[in-house]
Amino acid sequence: MRLEELRTLLTRHARPDWTTAIDGVLISRVDRPDPPEPSTSGTVLAVIAQGAKRLALGDRVYEYGAGQYLVASVDLPVTGQFTRADPDRPALGFGLTLEPSAVAELLLQAGPGDIPRAGAGAPSGIAVSDAPPALLDAVVRMLRLLDEPRDRAVLAPLVKREILWRLITGEQGAAVRQLGLADSGLSHVSRAVRWIREHYAEPFRVEDVARMSGMSVSAFYRNFQAVTAMSPIQFQKQIRLQEARLLLTTSPGDVTGVGQRVGYDNPSQFSREYRRQFGMPPSQDAARLRGTVRIPAGALPCECATKRESCKSERE
Repeated sequence: MRLEELRTLLTRHARPDWTTAIDGVLISRVDRPDPPEPSTSGTVLAVIAQGAKRLALGDRVYEYGAGQYLVASVDLPVTGQFTRADPDRPALGFGLTLEPSAVAELLLQAGPGDIPRAGAGAPSGIAVSDAPPALLDAVVRMLRLLDEPRDRAVLAPLVKREILWRLITGEQGAAVRQLGLADSGLSHVSRAVRWIREHYAEPFRVEDVARMSGMSVSAFYRNFQAVTAMSPIQFQKQIRLQEARLLLTTSPGDVTGVGQRVGYDNPSQFSREYRRQFGMPPSQDAARLRGTVRIPAGALPCECATKRESCKSERE
């Protein structure tokens, strides 16, 4: 019954831009399966009420459907797509942005023994689980507030806290808890992820990034791989190629210049790695994105092609 009401509420309040009247709450509605698309996950809870989605992170693939949820505790480059959707039965999802400060506040208020013990090492930055009834119930009550503007300002923050608490104490709680801990392995990796994102066009030494993150080189490699499913250099490459793809939509005739702007000194290497990532050369992909050419059948990468988030967790 909870999923039935959840579908009704999501259908009623879905907007083209996925936003809602409650800050941090998103609703996705997709009427047909989409091709794998690179994006960034954001730090987010995503609950599927109808349909299914596939998300690729490095060499890991996550699939989740109705009654399941995904948690992304680090903003990662993913490749994602909705795999089950049609106009008569669209894919429907609920999303909630996860704020580290809100997680930290709940952890500070929790009593002794209220928080499950954490395992060793940094958890994966993305995880999928079945949604327990208590979590679905809180999500439904959050969406009901979209029909109750008088109550929204007071009750929405309370329901957000409840949803966070269900996550913190749930099956994927380790990843969510580390989001709010300033000295956790995940927070150290997040620091490195932010630095690489901000300096993606610059060469770097892994030893320097490890030191900046407050870890030994061996611990940094181990934790970075656990969280992102990639090495630091592979992660930088994903960011570079994603940024190049964005730049090519506005500068499709300057492939060499775009490659240089994102850190490639060798145009051949840029074209080769771009094609491996997106299934076609930069100029052809840019034309496709701008809708100026027809792509022959079979030219696009298959749905299992690796991309960076997910199908777009941010669209979750």
